[in-house]
Amino acid sequence: MTNAKDSTKDDSTNNTFIITVEEQNICFDPDDKTLLNNLEKNDVEVHYHCRDGFCGACRVTLTKGAISYPNGEPLAFVGEHEILPCCCIPVSDISLSID
Repeated sequence: MTNAKDSTKDDSTNNTFIITVEEQNICFDPDDKTLLNNLEKNDVEVHYHCRDGFCGACRVTLTKGAISYPNGEPLAFVGEHEILPCCCIPVSDISLSID
């Protein structure tokens, strides 16, 4: 079973993962640094404020896959199956639900 908050990167050497959101498939580009940057680049609207994991405004639901917080766990409250795209990256193909 995949843990939604894996803190370690998987063993795969391929860092290109597919993000499925709003019936759209997007390739994650590691040069974007965060999932939020990648979503914005692909015209997927996610509300945000701080971009650092402090406020939690960008909270979305992870419905499939695993992510990592490369700079450590965010300070904002994150509920079960929720992630903060402003400070995470995918470590597998993922699916998101954005309210």
